[in-house]
Amino acid sequence: MDDVDKFTCPCCSYIVKILMVQNKNTILKNIRFHGRGGQGMKTASRIVGTASFIGGYFAQDFPVYGAERRGAPIIAFTRLSDNPILERGIIVNPDINIIADETLLKDSAANVLQGTWDGTITFVNTHYTASHVKDTYQVSGKIAVVDITDIALKIINKPVLSSVAAASACKLTGIISRDYLQEAVIKELTDINLKKEVIDKNVQAALTCFDNTPSISSPDLKFSEEENENKVVQLEYADARVGSARVYESGNTIMKKTGNWRFFKPVIDHDRCSRCRACFVHCPHSCISLDESGYPHIDYDNCKGCFTCMDECPKKVITKEREVRAW
Repeated sequence: MDDVDKFTCPCCSYIVKILMVQNKNTILKNIRFHGRGGQGMKTASRIVGTASFIGGYFAQDFPVYGAERRGAPIIAFTRLSDNPILERGIIVNPDINIIADETLLKDSAANVLQGTWDGTITFVNTHYTASHVKDTYQVSGKIAVVDITDIALKIINKPVLSSVAAASACKLTGIISRDYLQEAVIKELTDINLKKEVIDKNVQAALTCFDNTPSISSPDLKFSEEENENKVVQLEYADARVGSARVYESGNTIMKKTGNWRFFKPVIDHDRCSRCRACFVHCPHSCISLDESGYPHIDYDNCKGCFTCMDECPKKVITKEREVRAW
């Protein structure tokens, strides 16, 4: 590893050179969360930070936003230690890498596996097996998989992943207990003024997810060089022509498909459709077109799953179906 670590931000594509002051902690866990805007990764990182604090550890947590739009990739970070944490900034080489949306694995701009190493435990929210994910994406280190979306849908009735993603991260640290997790979920969700009924469901979902996340022991793990070395280096700025070259690439918007942002897709029952065109008119992203007979058809490559069409349909012939990812 070089004296100066480089990291390409998945949100803004800037190349950032990291400077860190490292101390030799007995325990230091670097946790990185990847998800999409609206899934709750910022809150997940806060819950883990708060659970760590309740457990008597020092903790940091913070998010980094890029486009700041619903569905866009975001990252958040949590550090916890039994000693004061002197380092600042983003986590380049995570010990635990939480990927809350499996579609990000194929997004080269998000580059969610960047900086992972042999000691990294990568967690993926998916119904596929760990061996399938590891082989498909050549994941370094150990891997754990749990379909936390399924748990959230069954208990919370919404694909909100903050509590369940935090629960998996807490379990993988090996040092945060169920009691600390439960207390942290209640505190963080109370602070954002959620109703008690909603908080209770989140607690239930989090504890279920905690129990379903495998315990991964790592007796052979060694701290990364990032943790072992005391480094004080200077911050440098990477030239924008290198860090943000995409702005010079014209005509590539059509290549960016936004259909993989959704958890559910709208499905039109053409046998009951009256061809009123309400869905066609109200679709905010122009993802519905009409065929020669006037029937609406959805562009699933770009439909984000906002369900404005379903809400506006006067005959209620548009239904919601959960997406099934096929790799």
